Amino acid sequence: MTKQKLSIISLLIVCLASFTVLLSIGSDIYREAPPIPAKVVSTSGEVIFTENDIQRGQLVWRSMGGHQLGSIWGHGSYVAPDWTADWLHREANNWLELKAREDFNKPFTQLSNSQQAGLEQELRDDLRPNNYNVETGVITISQRRSDAISMLQHHYIGLFGDDPAYQPLREDYAMKEGTVSTAERREQLTAFFFWSAWAATTERVGQNYTYTNNWPYDPVLGNTPTSSNIVWSILSVVVLIAGVGALAWYHAALKHEPLPTPPKYDPLFDGKPTASQKAVGKYFFTAVGLFLLQVFLGGITAHYGVEGQDFYGIPLSEILPYSVTRTWHTQLAVFWIATAWLGTGLYIAPALSGHEPKFQRLGVNVLWIALVVVVLGSMAGEWLAVQQYFDLDTSYLLGHQGQEYIDLGRVWQVLLLVGLLIWLALVTRAIRPALSQQGEMRAVIWVLYASCVAIGLFYGAGLFQGKHTNLAIAEYWRWWVVHLWVEGFFETFATSVIALMFVRLGLVRAATANSAVLFATVVFLTGGLIGTLHHLYFTGTPTSVIAWGSIFSALEVVPLALIGFEAVESYRMRNTTPWMARYKWAIMFFVATAFWNLVGAGVLGFLINPPVALYFIQGLNTTATHAHGAFMGVYGMLGIGLMLFCLRGLAGDTRGWDDKWLKWAFWSLNIGLAAMLAMSLLPVGLVQFFAVIENGYWFARSPEVLHSPLVETLVWLRMPGDMLFGAGGIFLGIFLAKLIVQAIKSGNKTEVLAR
Repeated sequence: MTKQKLSIISLLIVCLASFTVLLSIGSDIYREAPPIPAKVVSTSGEVIFTENDIQRGQLVWRSMGGHQLGSIWGHGSYVAPDWTADWLHREANNWLELKAREDFNKPFTQLSNSQQAGLEQELRDDLRPNNYNVETGVITISQRRSDAISMLQHHYIGLFGDDPAYQPLREDYAMKEGTVSTAERREQLTAFFFWSAWAATTERVGQNYTYTNNWPYDPVLGNTPTSSNIVWSILSVVVLIAGVGALAWYHAALKHEPLPTPPKYDPLFDGKPTASQKAVGKYFFTAVGLFLLQVFLGGITAHYGVEGQDFYGIPLSEILPYSVTRTWHTQLAVFWIATAWLGTGLYIAPALSGHEPKFQRLGVNVLWIALVVVVLGSMAGEWLAVQQYFDLDTSYLLGHQGQEYIDLGRVWQVLLLVGLLIWLALVTRAIRPALSQQGEMRAVIWVLYASCVAIGLFYGAGLFQGKHTNLAIAEYWRWWVVHLWVEGFFETFATSVIALMFVRLGLVRAATANSAVLFATVVFLTGGLIGTLHHLYFTGTPTSVIAWGSIFSALEVVPLALIGFEAVESYRMRNTTPWMARYKWAIMFFVATAFWNLVGAGVLGFLINPPVALYFIQGLNTTATHAHGAFMGVYGMLGIGLMLFCLRGLAGDTRGWDDKWLKWAFWSLNIGLAAMLAMSLLPVGLVQFFAVIENGYWFARSPEVLHSPLVETLVWLRMPGDMLFGAGGIFLGIFLAKLIVQAIKSGNKTEVLAR
């Protein structure tokens, strides 16, 4: 059996086995998710919440921005509290205060240590037992807990309304006045918060840990790391070390063939773009525009961390509240990167096959219009939802789904999926002749096409959860989109495209690229597919998720340990022949991708991946550090590199190509991103980490920490990096503008931006 066939068989086995495990775990999550009760009643028979209250409360949470305003079970934004942890802490305080006055006629803080310890044990004895009746669907709680909840409801009803007494706290949380429009909705919201907190403090039947595996950390409530959490974390480190060692051994044993002698002339320079390739130019122009808008919104969002309702004294939150700017900021990151990559797919397909299907340019233009409509329409819907202009059902359909990275309303989500399927059809039409051609690169072309199919289809995983889906199951499907779609198949797509580009340029042997891509895909997907589960440790899932997720997320890091070799090889290619100067900065962005793969995805990713680490730091700024380093550092830089390669082919010999602006853009973006992480996000995350250990998770997300002088200073220290990064985006925009202007002047407009 040849090495190529062995790699293909291995790839198929990895995919089949991985999806079998993922679907099996999904079935377990469905069966063992925290139940949504028919009613919550006190021992006196009073009905406190109903199933409808909880379900409608979840819709209220979605409509106000969901994950974009605080978090639930650690998933979401970072300025407002985690509402699960906040509810638990406040409910416990209310319970202890009521019990202290009842037993000792004193405030809890005035009791002796032994008296406090005794009441805290009684608190745990009251809250942790599972009083859910499977047959009736009723949760029964003590009268004292009912009284504590009643006190807590008044707090949240005032906070999410416009009660002047809560204005300072709303400002600390970056909440606009009247976040939730009616008293009825605010009451329903408390029902959803209660349910998320009940799951986090109630032990599973027959177990000594909660539905969320004892997350969040709060010793007063008995929430401490489980044995599974610790054991699998240790084993994940062992697996990482073993995996890195095995891969290093394999790499050392490889026979490294010398690079081919590059051709004297650029093989791509004399080729003329087809009509559909010319039409792709507008995708890259749009991507850069969306990127600049995303950077601008990111600056506003970051500023809300110190001035929660204003922007340098301007009451901006009344027009653009934090939950809107953060929604747009995160969503535009997906949109602009996806636009650049989709444009690359449309450009590379006819280049590989030499075939231009009939009406291909029309299809490319129609798809671009559809994407613009979805982007603008979804953004408008999200603003209207957060401003509470919609009823709850309309908000879900046209406004805000409340789940990070798939925030857009369900109608827009379906339309985006339709757009991706159109893209897949266009790529298929153009690349089909290349799929049937025999040659050394056939396997890589098929890997590229398979990743295109996955990109087109796997976004649809988000449609498997609806507006009333149990949050544990909704999170499962959301991470299929975020991890598998964005972090998985786009990566395979990019690896294949880069290899094919280098082969077409004559810089890499086809056989070498073929085996390298197949092996890299097998290694990456081995950890990457099941590694999705590391996002789900504490989202109402069984402990098996911790075992699978910890081991395979460690394997995700293994190929990144040797990413430096890839970076060095790419860097050397920029000087292999004089004409390679045309592609210098595209290759430099590929080098930056390799660097951030190691640092952002590898080092900063593994910082939060082991269960015991994530147990303490999920939803802190350590998560934001990894997200910025991986998402922008890896996928953003790669998107820019792919875009520049395609633009080089579209630009031809135009004098508008100015490497000076690309040089400034490259260094500004990379140095700015590094400064943002090192001077602000990571230090804030470490301060919060200490706060969790010392006082519990709730404290790390409280105003006492986030608005302490130290943290506010660190937030301000983000400004130099942000400004430098923003300048990099502007330089990239200037480069593209000059390219377009020069093309228009030379009468060659369609070479860059199609009719």
